[in-house]
Amino acid sequence: MSDTHNKASSGFTHEKVETNNFLMIVLILVVIAMGGLVEIVPLFFQKSTTQAVDGVKPYTAVQLMGRDVYVREGCYNCHSQMIRPFHAETLRYGHYSVAGEYVYDHPFQWGSKRTGPDLHRVGGKYSDEWHRIHLNNPRDVVPESNMPSYPWLEKNVIDPSIAAPRMRALRMVGVPYTDEEIQGAAEQVKGKTEMDALVAYLQVMGRALK
Repeated sequence: MSDTHNKASSGFTHEKVETNNFLMIVLILVVIAMGGLVEIVPLFFQKSTTQAVDGVKPYTAVQLMGRDVYVREGCYNCHSQMIRPFHAETLRYGHYSVAGEYVYDHPFQWGSKRTGPDLHRVGGKYSDEWHRIHLNNPRDVVPESNMPSYPWLEKNVIDPSIAAPRMRALRMVGVPYTDEEIQGAAEQVKGKTEMDALVAYLQVMGRALK
């Protein structure tokens, strides 16, 4: 009887997997990898996730510099850019977000926390002047706001020399910038402040879908 039991235990059993930490870790990683491939790989071949929505265009040089300011100041820590397909979300923010709107975002700014409202459809919702006042001192337009002020953005002038290299780098990952757009980038941002650029970026957000 004991010989039969030993033979049955000598194979690949649950007991061996559950008592061998290394084997358990390897098998968990294999399962996660297979699941990830099944979920992720098909997305690379779906037009809805790889092609831009009609109306979505690459950021202009000024908008791109504004996006860099947005990332640098950590705006994504308090504001998401992803409206989920729930009635409460679309009622407050507008049309839910779709993958084709983020094709030219490297990296995307979905965010994971909302201390402030979602900003994906903020483009055109307020005037440029409203944004300037709000960024300079949020309490001037929203008295209960706990958002920090960014007065230095009005004083900081963008370095024109960084625009073209930034656009060339993005072209390498698929953003269809032309040679003319890249060559004219420095002139386009010349004399612009970080406030100008950030407002330009905010005003283009989510305007492709009505």
